[in-house]
Amino acid sequence: MKFNLMTLDEDDRDVYITGNFNAWNPKDPNFKMTKIDNAHYFIDIADEKLPDIIEYKFTKGGWGNVEIDKYDNITANKKVKKTDKESNNKVEKWRINWGPFKKEFFPNVELIDEAFYSPQLDKTRKVWALLPYNYHETEQDYPVLYLQDAQNLFNESSAFGNWEIDKKLALLAEYGRGNLIVIAVEHGNNDRIKEYIFDNEEVTEGAEGKKYLRFITDTLKPFVDKNYRTKKDRDNTGIGGSSLGALISIYAGFLYPEVYSKLMIFSPSLWVEPNNDFPLMKFSKAFYTKVYLYGGAKEGSQMVERIEKFETALQTWELQDYFNFETKTSINDEGTHQEFYWSQEFPRAIEWLYYDTLEDPTTIKKQTSTTEKNG
Repeated sequence: MKFNLMTLDEDDRDVYITGNFNAWNPKDPNFKMTKIDNAHYFIDIADEKLPDIIEYKFTKGGWGNVEIDKYDNITANKKVKKTDKESNNKVEKWRINWGPFKKEFFPNVELIDEAFYSPQLDKTRKVWALLPYNYHETEQDYPVLYLQDAQNLFNESSAFGNWEIDKKLALLAEYGRGNLIVIAVEHGNNDRIKEYIFDNEEVTEGAEGKKYLRFITDTLKPFVDKNYRTKKDRDNTGIGGSSLGALISIYAGFLYPEVYSKLMIFSPSLWVEPNNDFPLMKFSKAFYTKVYLYGGAKEGSQMVERIEKFETALQTWELQDYFNFETKTSINDEGTHQEFYWSQEFPRAIEWLYYDTLEDPTTIKKQTSTTEKNG
């Protein structure tokens, strides 16, 4: 079958077709379209690769660069029959790195405390809550994700850039995937390394990672659960971060598996534990834990190799019945160790950890809407 595409919103990015014939992979090299000129593309797909009823979309290499209409709205899946033999299509606009973002979907950002006291550390910490855009108009309870390094999550004045999680949560909400609360905890500035290192005195003297994890788990989480409409159980609680923030989040998942079932691990500083000597708790029943691993091929410290070694360790611990892991690993061939790439990965990680899918977003939006109406 031949698919033709016309678009006047042209740039240098390649165009792909994706759909129910390739598991909605938005950057499948086998389905890259041939460029005729600046406005026209086509692809011929063998009939045996296609279902009788074909659902599809066009992207420029990812859901962050998917087709949208001229008003920046999500477009519905296109549908054709295989017997049609040819399909003519038009795309008015394309997303660029997940944007544009609609202000009506932005989360409610609340400062929980300018100086939230940690008895474990005997220090205070600035803590934020990012609530769904319609949180105050509903009575719904929400899953929670605890993230480290709040200074770099949504602060426009951050020296190193930021993850733009407020914008990414707005996008996810537009797609029907924004029903969660993010708790953002600022790092301890000069004490950041000490608090994110568990007990490795060779890296930093007086490591306080144990105390920091007890603060998040035993003090902050109970406060959040008491003051916000949260789903308190482990199945709806996650933790994550990047670099050293990712490393301490691994420890959280391993030492408190009864609390955290979802780990968002971006560019973890595994050089601190080159032999994967993480303490593991032995329980009578292995905890099911989802681990989203991301790394950039252009990061230092052998990032990709260390992630692959860590994956192998996860499999070994699973065979020993310590955990029941489900992992998803994403490697960006162009990725460097910086917030821009973590920002791009954040929506994908949320989708997989909390919505268990990497499929086309409009499908999930329909399912979510139906669930909310029926619930």
